[in-house]
Amino acid sequence: MTTATWNETLEALGVLPTSRGASAGTWLDTRGPELVSYTPSNGEALGRVLQAEAGDYEAVVRRASEAFATWRMVPAPQRGEVVRQLGEELRAHKESLGRLVSLEAGKILSEGLGEVQEMIDICDFAVGLSRQLYGLAMHSERPQHRMYEQWHPLGPIGIVSAFNFPVAVWAWNAAIAAVCGDTMIWKPSSKTPLTAVAVQNIANRVMDRNGCPGVFNLVIGRGADVGELMLADKRLPLISATGSCRMGRRIAVVVGERLGRTLLELGGNNAIIVMNDASPDLAVRAVLFGAVGTAGQRCTTTRRLILQKGIAKDIVSRLLKAYEQVRIGDPLDASTLMGPLIDAGATDDMMAALDRVKKEGGEILCGGKKLDCPGHFVLPTLVRVKKGMETPKDETFAPILYIYEVDTLDEAIAIQNDVPQGLSSAIFSDSMRSTEEFLSHRGSDCGIANVNIGTSGAEIGGAFGGEKETGGGRESGSDSWKAYMRRQTNTINWGKDLPLAQGVKFDL
Repeated sequence: MTTATWNETLEALGVLPTSRGASAGTWLDTRGPELVSYTPSNGEALGRVLQAEAGDYEAVVRRASEAFATWRMVPAPQRGEVVRQLGEELRAHKESLGRLVSLEAGKILSEGLGEVQEMIDICDFAVGLSRQLYGLAMHSERPQHRMYEQWHPLGPIGIVSAFNFPVAVWAWNAAIAAVCGDTMIWKPSSKTPLTAVAVQNIANRVMDRNGCPGVFNLVIGRGADVGELMLADKRLPLISATGSCRMGRRIAVVVGERLGRTLLELGGNNAIIVMNDASPDLAVRAVLFGAVGTAGQRCTTTRRLILQKGIAKDIVSRLLKAYEQVRIGDPLDASTLMGPLIDAGATDDMMAALDRVKKEGGEILCGGKKLDCPGHFVLPTLVRVKKGMETPKDETFAPILYIYEVDTLDEAIAIQNDVPQGLSSAIFSDSMRSTEEFLSHRGSDCGIANVNIGTSGAEIGGAFGGEKETGGGRESGSDSWKAYMRRQTNTINWGKDLPLAQGVKFDL
């Protein structure tokens, strides 16, 4: 990639060489510390952002609160129409925004474009949802009474996103929250600020055309300056956060102390079980994408592979050949299959994990090295696990795949569930009994459990999230909209008497 390529992409998205770090319908004159965004492909600077500080944050929250008072009164289908326009604007800029995702996050271009497509898809989903924010009608035990539930907008909400999906996770939250009648304040990862600036530019244009600025808002700033303010702010009834388990614990404590709500989508330590009767071709393809895609930096990355002994030798042999063919390099090159890790710290974390693997007696079958070139490139790694190893129970955000061998399905499920995280899981088998056991109460304890597909690549129609230390939150599809609204039970007496519930008598 060239400097000209960077500049063309940034210019197409309205990203300035030095951008401002806060928007409340219009860009604020932020003057906080300068944040430099570096491409992980070669370490060169892409652009700069002047970060928001406490005063900027306060201005954004005030604007979001003012906008909420108006936006919540717009009929939901009309809010859906605005979100439809947001999706159309994203379609118009898909190529440039997808390229910026690749430049800043290090994803291969097809994944960068796929992430923008995911934004478009969730906008389409939210448009339909805007006509289906329904409650239940229930029969009252009292005569001439009607009882039902309805849902109201929650308020200005906080969205905290991670570098690995710098724009899609925002859209999961923002599109649904917007049709629900909420306004929002987005704090993106400091590792990918320019993609956030680009998306905010797109959102601002759409909202200006519709005369409703202040629905989508942005603050780019240090955790100590704006992050902690957001968590403790009682004006934000919900904080939706995607990131590490460590980060989630902090958010849960601070927000919980003020009795606010959290929607947490945290770490994953995802496993694929391959039984003897599985299709090796299907399994290897799924494992390769799951383990190597996004350089192992997805929360749904396949980190553990549990093989029944009858098929283990064949699968490992196929994987070793496949790993030799993984093309590593410039993520904008169409032939590249794996780009870089996000930064030097991620590379150091990977190497530290592999040092622990060696001390615990694990066998590195391939990879496990940094590449001697500009950027943060590593070789994807296969590790044969020795019984009793603890390192595989930790989530290392890197392309390390730990391989286990087992005799039975019960043993495989026990290993799969024996980690603190509970996000995504999968089994490959042609046995109805094996797959149903995996999906039963005694099977996978994860929020996502797949059969004959891998752990990555969730569709927007299904609620996304996991259990245990993954946080329990659900984003995207299904009925996840309920997290962004408040439920109200209504009882209407249309008679002339006042009977009490449960037959209570209270007569004067």
